[in-house]
Amino acid sequence: MKTVLITGAASGIGKACALRMAKEGYGVVVADLNLDGARAVVEELTAAGGRGIAIRMDVADEGEVEAGFDRMMEKFHSCDLVMSNAGVQIVHPYEEYPFADWRKMMAIHADGAFLVSRAAYRRMKARGKGGRIVFTGSVQSFVGSKLKEPYNFAKHGVAGLAKAIAREGAEYGIYAYTICPSFIKTPLVEKQIPEQARDLGISEEEVVKNVMLRDTVDGVFTTVEDVANTLVFLANDQGALTGQSIRLTHGWAMM
Repeated sequence: MKTVLITGAASGIGKACALRMAKEGYGVVVADLNLDGARAVVEELTAAGGRGIAIRMDVADEGEVEAGFDRMMEKFHSCDLVMSNAGVQIVHPYEEYPFADWRKMMAIHADGAFLVSRAAYRRMKARGKGGRIVFTGSVQSFVGSKLKEPYNFAKHGVAGLAKAIAREGAEYGIYAYTICPSFIKTPLVEKQIPEQARDLGISEEEVVKNVMLRDTVDGVFTTVEDVANTLVFLANDQGALTGQSIRLTHGWAMM
């Protein structure tokens, strides 16, 4: 049985990917700060005939990350696919952005991506069977956005990290990718709508139409299913796409 560990998997993108990979026959490690939420996802995928375990993981804590991967190896004896997905969003006008919030964003998005991918890389290399490391990026891995300077900084960074891992990991059969969706109506995005309306001085309807969907070609949100489908595709890639950022943006940020 192949295995996957997904961080931030108690809800949103991570949950959708966990459920989908279970249907694909993977043993799934559902990792999240919210252990009760992670357990609920495992119950759901188990009820559908899948196999999984729930673990608490603070992706910014090196000890918790390493312990989580040790648990994965103890349970499933393999580490085939990892999705570094955990994230938060904190918006402020740039001149008012608190340094404490900047550091929190860096800890989760940058430190977390490093610690999770390094833990996966170590185990994939040691097993000698390769594997795939997938980061959840964003359309904001390519474009700028008001009120989100640290998020833009970090999401640009994970795309670069994937490219570097792809270079170094190739000889071990370790491939790396970044999935970059535009806005998805997850709890993370729903929370942003009133916050951006407040900070930009516009209505919530205008935030959706003129901020979140303005640059798409069809005015349509990306979905968690779009991301899950892409993860399945990359899980079967044999290196042709390694290092690439896959843009799920409804025409926003075309190549």
